[in-house]
Amino acid sequence: MPSNSSTFVAGLTAAALAAVGFLAFQASAGTPADLAGGQRGGVPAKKAPRDPRHPAALPAGSGAGERVVYSLTGDRVWLVGPNDVVTRTFTVAPGSVDPPPGSYVVTSRSGAVTGSDGTPIEHVVRFTTVQNATIGFSAALDGSMPEPDPTVRTGGIRETVADGAAMWTFATIGRGVVVVP
Repeated sequence: MPSNSSTFVAGLTAAALAAVGFLAFQASAGTPADLAGGQRGGVPAKKAPRDPRHPAALPAGSGAGERVVYSLTGDRVWLVGPNDVVTRTFTVAPGSVDPPPGSYVVTSRSGAVTGSDGTPIEHVVRFTTVQNATIGFSAALDGSMPEPDPTVRTGGIRETVADGAAMWTFATIGRGVVVVP
């Protein structure tokens, strides 16, 4: 009877592998080819008009649904929850390399590392790479938010420690990130 049991187990294993392979194929067939690089379909964000009287207002044309919105010109981030409700907004200090406007997804995260400038950082949330510079949000453990050094290529977008903790909780792998001009 062991041969019948082992045949049964082998059949179940083969069926499970076939199902996993099929599901992986389906997932990859529905994913844009450039998703691995973090950008979704290469669709640029629309020009984001701002109301100068309300600089903290969520930019129009910054997408829909739960997402992180990052303004290049405003050096500001919005964490947007269900029903397009802003749950938190804060200013940031950009690195010397900016991502192009567009829609991305969070591709990786690290709890604590050393930044490319040698500063210990935490709550690192990465979403793209531009000319070999990894772009992502992070908080310096010492609370510093330095001006970017144009002679050093860094993609770190610095937040305060409290804002970094909020980003870490909100921006899990696969969460949308919309970069607006």
